[in-house]
Amino acid sequence: MWGGRFRGDLDPQVAAFTTSLPFDRRLYRADILGSIAHATMLGRCGIVPAEEADRLVGGLREILREVDAGVLEIQGAEDIHTFVEATLGARVGAAARRLHTARSRNDQVATDLRVYLKAEIVKIIGRTVALQQVLLAMAEAHSSVIIPGYTHLQRAQPVLLSHHLLAYAWMLHRDVGRFRDAFARTDVLPLGAAALAGTSYPIDPRLVADLLGFSRIAENSLDATSDRDFAVEFVSAASLLMTHLSRLAAEIVLWTTAEFGFVELLDTISTGSSIMPQKKNPDAAELIRGKAGRVLGDLVTLLAVLRGLPLAYNSDLQEDKEAVFDAVDTATASLQVMGVILHGVRVNVGGIADRLRGGFMGATEIADALARRGMAFRDAHELAGRIVLFAQEQGRELWELSTEEYRRFSPLLDAEIAQATTPGSRSRPCGGRSPRASPGSPPCRPFLWSATLPPPMPPGAEVEGGRRWVGIPGGGVRGLGPPATPFVATGSGRFGGSSPSGRWGPRRRWLPRCAARDWR
Repeated sequence: MWGGRFRGDLDPQVAAFTTSLPFDRRLYRADILGSIAHATMLGRCGIVPAEEADRLVGGLREILREVDAGVLEIQGAEDIHTFVEATLGARVGAAARRLHTARSRNDQVATDLRVYLKAEIVKIIGRTVALQQVLLAMAEAHSSVIIPGYTHLQRAQPVLLSHHLLAYAWMLHRDVGRFRDAFARTDVLPLGAAALAGTSYPIDPRLVADLLGFSRIAENSLDATSDRDFAVEFVSAASLLMTHLSRLAAEIVLWTTAEFGFVELLDTISTGSSIMPQKKNPDAAELIRGKAGRVLGDLVTLLAVLRGLPLAYNSDLQEDKEAVFDAVDTATASLQVMGVILHGVRVNVGGIADRLRGGFMGATEIADALARRGMAFRDAHELAGRIVLFAQEQGRELWELSTEEYRRFSPLLDAEIAQATTPGSRSRPCGGRSPRASPGSPPCRPFLWSATLPPPMPPGAEVEGGRRWVGIPGGGVRGLGPPATPFVATGSGRFGGSSPSGRWGPRRRWLPRCAARDWR
């Protein structure tokens, strides 16, 4: 691919060290789809004879089908790009040497990663929404169960279990928003930037963008080949998702202990001990908790790779893929397993009721009631603390004190105040034990409908019906968002760059040399 300038062969150790095929092989679909779109554009624009472009597209489709079917093994090449090109050459002959016209591996790999990541983001959004649905179902099933709410892992105030579960649903709601934002910045086509300065060929990047389902085209060729912000944003969103799953997993681990006893895990999601026969361990939840650190490490890896890199492409960027792939795999598996765990959780209502005793969680109700009746809140806070101390010394709960005992502390306290200290006796305007904290109430529903995914790909659209999809039977890349808008260039070359013959003047719209109304 690049041997013309060299007299000797590459040292085997260097070759083994620089190869990326062991991990970038998973980009094969994105790479082949990108090459099909590129070859189609070369033929439509007259850069490559139409009959040769057709042979290229046919050969690439055949390769994709064989790899998908497991007939063709990906091996024996420096990277996924050279594998595809070499395999294509064995199928269609010399025509394959035209495929790389008007592109570089620099813009090619950036395109591959974006095509791959767009598809994975859509899948992760779907799995995140599915986990929200599981949390909502659990909240609905236990809408009347009151649990101790904690701060500093000390019992603080009673709350509805449904309210507690929906807190995690709202975390996932924010995660969905971050993934959608990451998708928007991933949805930019870099193909056409070539190595760094664009190309002098009369390419039509708008056609390629439409075929691959990109809504925008990168505006600067240097940035296009070196940008990995989209990967950082995805892994950052995945890190926050894993942080939220880790928090939920940590609470499941706590709640399964005898000290808490809030829930029990079914045998199907529990493991045992090799030495202690009685043990029933929440290993799956513990692993989710631990794997959060793994994805945080992926984020640090990406940031460390990008820090201090000069423009434009550098081989350091080869290190981006393993971090992205690991974040995808870990987040996907964790979402799936967390759903299985939640389906296998059984709430111990009796055990929770026992934990509502002790902790004097109604003390805040006393302070608030006194403040509402005219006492300064700091004075009310102090008085409520004295009542707690009295009850503790008596070995009784706040709701077990008589009205007369309350009146010894203040004439503002009466039977109604005493009753308010009973768990479940009060409701708040929003949250806690309020009816508005229930999963069926309007404030708790938006995260479901606002996280709804775009409509699925229409039947047959993946074949060739419409310019927003790649025309591969059974393998189209789905686009999101509105149809692409005209590209506005900022450079003087065809793709930024410095080509004086370019048709992209400053702030001028791209006027394609070849029409592309339909690519069938």
